Amino acid sequence: MSSAPDILADAVERALGASAIIRAANPRFGDYQANGVLAEAKFRGEDPQVLAQKIIDQISPELSSVCDRIDKLGPGFINFRLKQTFVEDQITAVALDPRLGVPTAAQPKTVVIDFSSPNVAKPMHVGHVRSTIIGDCLARVLRFLGHKVITDNHLGDWGTQFGMLIIGWKRFRDDEALLRDAIGELERLYKYVNAHEELRAEAKAELVKLQQGDPENQEIWRKIIDLSMREFNKTYQRLGVAFDHTLGESFYIRC
Repeated sequence: MSSAPDILADAVERALGASAIIRAANPRFGDYQANGVLAEAKFRGEDPQVLAQKIIDQISPELSSVCDRIDKLGPGFINFRLKQTFVEDQITAVALDPRLGVPTAAQPKTVVIDFSSPNVAKPMHVGHVRSTIIGDCLARVLRFLGHKVITDNHLGDWGTQFGMLIIGWKRFRDDEALLRDAIGELERLYKYVNAHEELRAEAKAELVKLQQGDPENQEIWRKIIDLSMREFNKTYQRLGVAFDHTLGESFYIRC
């Protein structure tokens, strides 16, 4: 279904060779306005008022079912007043259209959207929620337009903090606290180890073991990610957000 601006633009372009349809600045003069006549008249060396009238005479018959009135105003501006019956028909057509008048993309593309990206073992903050909502909105709109969308939740699941988390897990974790509030307990472990300088060398050693593929540290690391994702998924479920992929920093480092 063509919109009123598209219909008007097509008609003016055929008559003028160019078109620039905008909403009328003052609704008293019409609904839409074509303001490319003055520039074209100067290019042709013609009187803009005369050229505007020529265009009106040419397009009026084909727009008889669309426009109630077509007038020229000022130095070559053309104003269009839409027919009430046309507007009513457009509204009815949109209301009955499952896509509400939105066409699909003529040339669909593949679009990759990386969003949300919380950090493992830390609570999601407002920045993550904002990214989640904006990213999901973009994905929904682009899919509705017919594009192929691939979404990825790029987790912060690698780095120095995991040495601290692993030593904290091994020596200081509270299993009851993990059951009550996994993210809160993991954050406590990180802060505790980070606050004790004498533990930092051990934390670095645990990180090296993790990076070298130590089975015990790999298992702890995976448990920390799993506990974090369970908490993150509660938020995603409330928001109605899902991802095609959840590929954290570790995926790109280890692949």
